Amino acid sequence: MTPLSVLDLSVVTTGTKPATALRNSIDLARHVDRLGYTRYWLAEHHNLASVASPAPDLMIGQIAAVTSHIRVGSGGVMLPNHAPLVVAERFKMLEALFPGRIDLGIGRAPGTDGATAHALRSRLDRREGDDFLERLHELTLWETRDFPANHPYNKVVAMPDDVPLPPIWLLGSSDYSSELAAQVGMGFAFAHHFASFDAITALTNYRRHFKPSGWRSTPYAILAVAVVAAETDAEAERLASSMDLNRLRRDRGEYSPLASVEEALAYPYTDAERTAIARNRSRLFVGSPATVTAKLEPMIAASEADELMVITAVYNHEARKKSYSLLAEAFGLGKQAAA
Repeated sequence: MTPLSVLDLSVVTTGTKPATALRNSIDLARHVDRLGYTRYWLAEHHNLASVASPAPDLMIGQIAAVTSHIRVGSGGVMLPNHAPLVVAERFKMLEALFPGRIDLGIGRAPGTDGATAHALRSRLDRREGDDFLERLHELTLWETRDFPANHPYNKVVAMPDDVPLPPIWLLGSSDYSSELAAQVGMGFAFAHHFASFDAITALTNYRRHFKPSGWRSTPYAILAVAVVAAETDAEAERLASSMDLNRLRRDRGEYSPLASVEEALAYPYTDAERTAIARNRSRLFVGSPATVTAKLEPMIAASEADELMVITAVYNHEARKKSYSLLAEAFGLGKQAAA
């Protein structure tokens, strides 16, 4: 069966304060580690009332320290917000402390609004426009040490220097990201849960055009999807109502904490809003384990995904853990671990 992983946003709800959301992330990581999930990735977002963690590197260290087997990484570090040397140093430190268990996922978006992005970068430098490729190249140079002899960084060493950078993954939601990941020979993770671009096209193009590199010899594609699983279709639909309302509000530019099921079910939706929710359901897989796997398997096969990364942002933490447990059973994770 396809390996399963987790993408976690440390979701804040109307009944869960940010500090509790962070502790819930640690609890969930322990849970899925025991279930046999492959990775646990944490996102970087800023100035969003619905997301508790702006610093995936800090959370990676906390989660790796309390888990045993699962790989822990960023999904991702928003590289435009950071000096590449800082990213290299922090992830080399994590790799030194938890060897063989760290992933460095990189994104090119700021993960926030324009004003917050400016505040994050205003004291770093004055480069304007999209400088992601420049920053990515510099990040790799801290590992390869291929700065020209006369370059001012030639004698600067990213510490600790006795461990490599963890594997680098490029994250994306478009054909640009898939093509770049293929050209530079890195792993690729596609964000189907919010992308408007077709996941099957992105992942198959990545695989077809992949060029082996010092980072990877073969392509590896992760498909990230939003899933709500419960014992029955009806219960899963009830839990997913919070995500429906949250998505509707996000489309209006409202990033408020996740609403409860009761609030979502009582919300007076207009016909236009119900149409928008139905349209957004193309990005959300909801139902019993049998229903969800029946919906997921054709996409996994068509996209040739090597791994499925699941985000489940429901209101109740125990229901969230249960959703991941049901998926683990449906995908045979326990059987794989016992084999």
